[in-house]
Amino acid sequence: MTVAELDKWTERMFRGLARRTSRRNMFTLIGGAVTGAAAIPLLPVARASASTNSYGLTPETTGNVQDPGDPTTCEYWRYCAIDGFLCSCCGGTVNACPPGTEMSPITWIGTCHNPADNRNYIISYNDCCGKSSCGRCVCNRNEGDRPVVRPQSNNDIDWCLGTASSVYNCSTAVLIGVALGQDK
Repeated sequence: MTVAELDKWTERMFRGLARRTSRRNMFTLIGGAVTGAAAIPLLPVARASASTNSYGLTPETTGNVQDPGDPTTCEYWRYCAIDGFLCSCCGGTVNACPPGTEMSPITWIGTCHNPADNRNYIISYNDCCGKSSCGRCVCNRNEGDRPVVRPQSNNDIDWCLGTASSVYNCSTAVLIGVALGQDK
């Protein structure tokens, strides 16, 4: 088949297609194909094989059997009294602020139960300040939250005081030590 014959054959094929279909029909077919292709990742098979959590992050563990859980989810045991964005989703870790932010020296505390050793631990919740809010992995758990008359136990206060910038970015959950009593 020569180039001229191929050109004529292609022209006849497309002219015949144009005679049999309307523009609206063609747009309907193209739109259906695009929508169908976009829906393929939503199929249960694709979701079951994905190894990410609800925030689109790869699940992590601390690597320590005494510190179980995924620090990028709100269900992590240290987050029993946290309120804010998790630094472990924002470029930091459960203990450290993301680059470009500084940890506030003013903190609120909570007592959380570790399911690995069945003990309660004192957790210091420090806000990381200096950049605008991370916006990922928001977590608001109020276990043991106290009214504002006890500010050291209240998680609703902006704790970015005592830093160069009072702009809130995210919150950490630093383990301080073992709680003496077993009450939460």
